[in-house]
Amino acid sequence: MKLILKPEEIAITIRRLAHQIVENHDDFSKIAIIGLQPRGIFLSNRIYTEIQKISKGQPIDYGKLDITFYRDDVRNELHAANETDIPFSIEGKDVILIDDVLYTGRTTRAAFDALLDYGRPKKVELCVLIDRRFTREFPIQADYVGKYIDSFETQKVLVRWTENSDKDHVTMTEG
Repeated sequence: MKLILKPEEIAITIRRLAHQIVENHDDFSKIAIIGLQPRGIFLSNRIYTEIQKISKGQPIDYGKLDITFYRDDVRNELHAANETDIPFSIEGKDVILIDDVLYTGRTTRAAFDALLDYGRPKKVELCVLIDRRFTREFPIQADYVGKYIDSFETQKVLVRWTENSDKDHVTMTEG
């Protein structure tokens, strides 16, 4: 097992990602931040909190999106849905989707499909903590990336958060 990011590095990366989003969006009334269930919400909660600090509490639309039934790679299994909570219109907004790892692009593709059920955004951007560059099955690229990792398909990237584990860390394992 190889340690990719330690807790303090994750904290710095989250602050950087939040600052990059703020730099690119000067009017917070025109953006919506949406975390992807289940694991992207740990990152999106923290980025949203950082943006709130930077913007001194300006209101920003924040929601959570479940893509369980939009995935094309889990059709033969029974899955329990997660919560979708988007209590605002995304019509005409710049939507920033947030997830922990960009791997094949299938999760992001499913998120696009699910998102369109809630309106037609003006623009959609993608923010990820980890981008596994050479494993894409769809032509999807993140706009905001915490760290790029070159990995083989046989390797697994694990993102752990204090909310669901003992501490924040990112590791890569074989098999």
